Amino acid sequence: MVATGTVPTTAPPGKPAVRPGAVIALLVVAAFVVILNETVMGVALPELMRELDISAATAQWLTTAFLLTMAVVIPTTGFLIQRLPLRTLFFTAMGLFTLGTVIASLAPGFSVLLGARIVQACGTAIMLPLLFTTVLNVVPAHRRGRMMGLISIVISVAPAIGPTVSGLILSVFPWRGMFVVMVPIALVAIALGARWVRNLTDTRRVTLDVISVVLSALAFGGLIFGLSSIGEAASGHEIVPVWIPLVVGVVALAAFVVRQLRLGSTDRVLLNLGVFRHSSFTLAVILVVVAMTMLFGVLILLPIYLQNVLGLGTLPTGLLLLPGGLLMGLMAPLVGNLFDRFGARPLVLPGAIIASLGLWGFATLSAETAAGFVIAVHCVLSLGLAFMFTPLMTSALGSLPRELYPHGSAIVSTVQQLAGAAGTAVFVTLMTVGAASAVDGGASVVDATATGIHSAFFLAACLSIAVIVLAAFVRTPKQAEGVEGMPVH
Repeated sequence: MVATGTVPTTAPPGKPAVRPGAVIALLVVAAFVVILNETVMGVALPELMRELDISAATAQWLTTAFLLTMAVVIPTTGFLIQRLPLRTLFFTAMGLFTLGTVIASLAPGFSVLLGARIVQACGTAIMLPLLFTTVLNVVPAHRRGRMMGLISIVISVAPAIGPTVSGLILSVFPWRGMFVVMVPIALVAIALGARWVRNLTDTRRVTLDVISVVLSALAFGGLIFGLSSIGEAASGHEIVPVWIPLVVGVVALAAFVVRQLRLGSTDRVLLNLGVFRHSSFTLAVILVVVAMTMLFGVLILLPIYLQNVLGLGTLPTGLLLLPGGLLMGLMAPLVGNLFDRFGARPLVLPGAIIASLGLWGFATLSAETAAGFVIAVHCVLSLGLAFMFTPLMTSALGSLPRELYPHGSAIVSTVQQLAGAAGTAVFVTLMTVGAASAVDGGASVVDATATGIHSAFFLAACLSIAVIVLAAFVRTPKQAEGVEGMPVH
């Protein structure tokens, strides 16, 4: 049996020895790079709106379409991880991401850029569940909190510093530069993968249920499309009536659930919903959904507020968001170690309270708010989320038996993307509606935008009270014994 940090596994002549720790480290770095692209567009949206002559609701599709594609693809990763070797999936994921990045760097306009983001998302969708499953199979149970702390950097910090990275790049290059700089990084990851990535997980022959795939695509795609359409409808740029994709999504989701329950634990099930019989998993997933909604909602609105209300440029905007992102990164390993010692509730409950304080702080934003106050409140929110993500992820996945790891990883990743898309769509919608109402009342564009952003944050702050209540019921699951790793193939 192999665990991270052990003596390198022997390899065939001419090939480097397999180091599970090195493989996981590479997966973490690769996942960080691809997840970074979820929010890298945030700071660029105002510039893209001007250069491409598109509305805020249309521009948000560069983020929402990315999340939508991930929500459609991720449910299939449970099948892919069971069926295909780790090495094959790694190169597929990075290959798709690199291809999409190259297309984006050459995109002449909005339509091609949107298509490139979709290709990027296909690769990103595979990477995160692959990382989860590999860690669960290789890392001993008593060290998972520490390792999940590192993964939390990918989940939370990468999106959090996306605006900073894009702000720095946009201060020097046009918007295409955001993608140009990613290409060599992706190519280096592929080159390192060719040397280090080996198959650390078991595979087995399973059957892909096409009906389940179609239903999941209609369900998750319909729901996210509908949520995103609310924003366009509010700004008068409705593509289709909002209720159509929402109804399609809800009906398809119901059919998908029925289909999965009928397939039970057979090899044809796409997502084994038996994971929700584990109460620790279910509650943790609910809280992850709310936390991700908060994170992505804040990350989409703050750049708009800083640039369109306070009048800052892209570089200052990115730099103002950097302290919060760095704080999350610094706290993630520490929180992982604390989880291994104290469990989930002593961390999640204070984290929920701190995050709530941050949201109430954002609810006070106006056109006269000082930039220093924004930095301070963003750091408070980031600190609270840092105390939530690692314990929740570890509690959710650690409560499952080994055979449900691929399904649990796929479900957690799916709901994260649904929450991210919902946060993006709902926050922008609330901002748009609030701003439109203020304009009708005679407010200036700047004051109206500030009013709309205040409305969105106020609702989020109210929601955070319910999160505190739920956090009080979080439990640390009894870890499975004897999980010291999987054989290396």
